[in-house]
Amino acid sequence: MADEMKREKSGKAGAWLQRLGRSLSGMVMPNIGAFIAWGLITALFIPSGWIPDAQIARLVEPMLFYLLPLLIGQAGGRATGGSRGGVVGAAATMGLVVGADVPMFLGAMLIGPLAGYLIRRMDSFMAERTAPGFEMLVSNFSAGIIGAVFAVAAYKGIGPLVYLLNEALKHGADQIMQWGVLPLAAIIIEPGKVLFLNNALNHGLLAPIGMQETAASGKSILFLLETNPGPGIGLLVAYWVAAQGAARQSAPGALLIHALGGIHEIYFPYVLMNPLLLLPLILSSGIGIAVFGELNAGLVATPSPGSLLTVLAMTPKGSYAAVLAGIGVSAVLSFLLAMPLIRRSADENTPPLDAEEQIKRVLPVEEIILACDAGLGSSAMASSILRRKLAQAGYAVDVAHCAVDEIPPSAGVVITHAGLAERVRQTAPQAKCIAVDDLIVNDAFETLLAGGYLAADKCSPEVEKEVEDDMILLKSNIHLGLASVDKAAAVQMAGELLHASGYVKEGYIAGMQAREAQLSTYIGKGVAIPHGIGAAKEEILRSGMVVLQFPDGVPFDDELAYLVIGIAGIGNEHLSILANIATVLGEEEGFEIETLWRTQDADMIHELFTLNRETE
Repeated sequence: MADEMKREKSGKAGAWLQRLGRSLSGMVMPNIGAFIAWGLITALFIPSGWIPDAQIARLVEPMLFYLLPLLIGQAGGRATGGSRGGVVGAAATMGLVVGADVPMFLGAMLIGPLAGYLIRRMDSFMAERTAPGFEMLVSNFSAGIIGAVFAVAAYKGIGPLVYLLNEALKHGADQIMQWGVLPLAAIIIEPGKVLFLNNALNHGLLAPIGMQETAASGKSILFLLETNPGPGIGLLVAYWVAAQGAARQSAPGALLIHALGGIHEIYFPYVLMNPLLLLPLILSSGIGIAVFGELNAGLVATPSPGSLLTVLAMTPKGSYAAVLAGIGVSAVLSFLLAMPLIRRSADENTPPLDAEEQIKRVLPVEEIILACDAGLGSSAMASSILRRKLAQAGYAVDVAHCAVDEIPPSAGVVITHAGLAERVRQTAPQAKCIAVDDLIVNDAFETLLAGGYLAADKCSPEVEKEVEDDMILLKSNIHLGLASVDKAAAVQMAGELLHASGYVKEGYIAGMQAREAQLSTYIGKGVAIPHGIGAAKEEILRSGMVVLQFPDGVPFDDELAYLVIGIAGIGNEHLSILANIATVLGEEEGFEIETLWRTQDADMIHELFTLNRETE
């Protein structure tokens, strides 16, 4: 029993590490090209590089301290919050890089995904509370507020924590050397390197002590502890041999930069993709240090950068064999230990099914995505409309919006414009793509129902209450403060809202326009009630009404309509509301209809038009 519990805990720990590795990989691999670009510039143009150039070398620090952490923060935010999460993640990371004097890769990997997750939660919270047409305004301001808060919090709080971590690692390495168990320094050095604290460990701790030893004996082993390129060489060769995809393709270039350019940072992202690889690095580095010590190896100064060539250049006469032996043993051991871990990770990430089976979805879906080119305009409005329509019909499904190139893997169905359908299929082959001619007005809801993509479920209590109170006139279909348009546009808006809310088919809108062309539906006191008659009534799915308020009026022939009330009625279901409207219009004292022309209180309009009605 105890053994089973241990295996279960071990399995959970392994699964957690794998998930962590995949998350870190998702932040690092999209930006590996930028790491290689920085590595090439560093290896070539710094003062000790192959082609020293003081002007070009000025790129090195800004890229290391700003560009790379910002890219990682952006990728992390994007992974958890889409394109908007990426923006907020980058803004939050900026607070880190300004508030610290070490590269903030670790901080970016923490704060980027957190910021993206919070903006996604904020979007979900605001979705049901944002009036149609205001989605972009609310979206931009919410992202700006969260980005600003995170940037300030990161500047004030996380930077000092990383500084404390740096000091702790330096202190630990110092203690190990004082105790005389030098190979154990790998336990501190290798994790510290992967966290991009390598320069602090080398130049801040090992090099000063090594210089004192060199002054006394002519060489020091301490110059080989952090700069040993062997563990990184073995790791990158293992990736080259055993990995798949982008990691394998980029490994040869990274190996060249690491081994000959001496830029050890180039292999750190490969470790972050699979944190278990720290074990091969620590073991191979520790054995390498033991070999250096046994053969009395040492360098006369710190090799900077730590390439094979600079290490050999700093090797005193008679020590070449000892130095190469330690590097070689480290490389071989790192390769042998890393291979099974990398191969196992590659096998676990390879789908066991063929491509056709892999893209099949278990219905019903859990998330529907509205996708447009930018992800902020038409898709934002369309997602709001569809979300409300689904809630009214009793379906509990997440509805989000994004750019075509940012569709998340969780999407079960993607609704997009017909012209973007092919891009959607390339970006999200796992999702069902529904192509429509108009994102705002379409039959996607009916397609979802017919395709069996929806599972009936309870809506939120608030939505249930609204639906229960009045299925004909919903508060969410009372739109206030609209800019003036002409009569045809106002009728079109009312018809589209009736259609978007699931009351009518699209053909009903043409019937409303035809009715208006025959005879004005203006009924007096600033109110018009456009509706369809005759054959258009066959396009009605269920009775419903919408109210559009135009404070500056809409010309209906020789009159101005301030309230345009779109109506679709089956039988007598809507007559009680029409009776209430007539009652409100006919009031001779007390309430004045002009109050409704400019009120911002949708509850008041809803109450007046539905009060004490009798359900047929």
